[in-house]
Amino acid sequence: MHNKATAVADGLAAITETAGTETTSAQEAPTGASEREAPHSGEEADTPRGPAADIATSVREGSLTPTEVVDAAIELIAAEDATTGAFSVVRAKRAVAEAIALEQRGDLDVLPLAGVPVAIEHNIPVAGETVLCGSAATDTGQATADHPVVRRLREAGAVVVGLTTVPELSLWATTDDQRRVTRNPWDIKRSTGGSAGGAAAAVAAGFVPVAHANDGLGSVRIPAACCGVYGIKPGRHTVPAEVGGDSWGGMVENGVLATTVGDAALALSVMAARPDLADLEPPGRLRIALAVTPPSRMTRVDPHWAEAARKAASVAAAAGHRVETTALPYGDSVFALLLRWLTAALPESATLAHPERLQPRTRRHLALGRFVQRLGLVRPAQVDRVEARLLEFFEDYDVVITPTLAARPPRARAWHRRGWLANVLSGYRFSPFTPIWNLVGWPAASVPMGMHPYSGTPVAAQLAGPPGSEATVLRLSAQIEQLHPWRRTVR
Repeated sequence: MHNKATAVADGLAAITETAGTETTSAQEAPTGASEREAPHSGEEADTPRGPAADIATSVREGSLTPTEVVDAAIELIAAEDATTGAFSVVRAKRAVAEAIALEQRGDLDVLPLAGVPVAIEHNIPVAGETVLCGSAATDTGQATADHPVVRRLREAGAVVVGLTTVPELSLWATTDDQRRVTRNPWDIKRSTGGSAGGAAAAVAAGFVPVAHANDGLGSVRIPAACCGVYGIKPGRHTVPAEVGGDSWGGMVENGVLATTVGDAALALSVMAARPDLADLEPPGRLRIALAVTPPSRMTRVDPHWAEAARKAASVAAAAGHRVETTALPYGDSVFALLLRWLTAALPESATLAHPERLQPRTRRHLALGRFVQRLGLVRPAQVDRVEARLLEFFEDYDVVITPTLAARPPRARAWHRRGWLANVLSGYRFSPFTPIWNLVGWPAASVPMGMHPYSGTPVAAQLAGPPGSEATVLRLSAQIEQLHPWRRTVR
């Protein structure tokens, strides 16, 4: 734990306020800034580590103020984020100003997220901030209004302290850009995964107890598994999507990363405008399938990741649920997913301000996507066949448990400098289990289940269910957490 005075001194050196926007951004480092404001003195630096529910309770009761909580979060980020690279923008002055304004609200004592510092993935609009999507090719103008998810979080009392790092256009399974490599707080030589690698690192390091992220092929669950936090992707139409051009044809959903299931459920209930999702009463006896076989015979599953799924299943069985070992009917989902991933960013790419600045791997990706589009290879029937098999499978089960990943995280490196094929192979080798749930738009979550004995990084199990099963997935996750608790943050 760092000393508070040292943190303030480090903050003075590390935090600079972007002229005209009052934000700290590693994307656009300011020059000649004359004013560098340290956070106000306040609560001890581990306040933002949460849980979020405890922070909100303390603020509602008056034992903490939003300003104290936000100051501590900004101070902690300033002192420690240089190692992890979780944030691309730190909203130092603006977050403090918003916390002060929050204290004047007449309904502060009833807000579900009162004073909770949160992070937003840097690919949806936050009023007054850029929407860079990890790319030098995007428009650097400021958003004029909040995304609906951001608006709902703020209305519930949350304060946005920063925007988290993403790979270019959120396309890749590791997180880095031209200015930084986002590193796993458990082992900085390893990646956080992607695309929400910055969000997962921010939560695992304890900078914020809750982070927004969106999930297109596993972008919430992959980093959650890499970083040992809980992550959930809701099913289609549960939370407003509105990501990029068309939310990757409906495959992208806005989800949550948190250190506890309770915090994730609380934040998701706010984002979905569904208070019932925060109710974590134990579910009735569930029919659970355990499926550790990967979608392709070409994929090897690390036995320690397979064991994470088996452990989750045994914990569920101990809670009284019926568990059977079986295999998921993946069918030709891998081919259907590849085609849709290739074309996913085409609507967004058509609006780029500076397409010539795209990374080589992304240019190749978009070129392949245009080729697939011209040939008319993306067809609704491909998804219909996969979903029909899954619906038949779930006539016998309520939830399926799989490994979240197939291998430990790749090395933390500048993956954007490597070729398209190297990125594709790396991503698929360690994350083959997550994408199918985006293809069909069903809810899925990643639950921490211990540590890998060789890499020293977390392992996790994935829980997924049919449409409308968000509450079931959350309640089963909470049961597993209660019976098999995990360490919430690295420190």
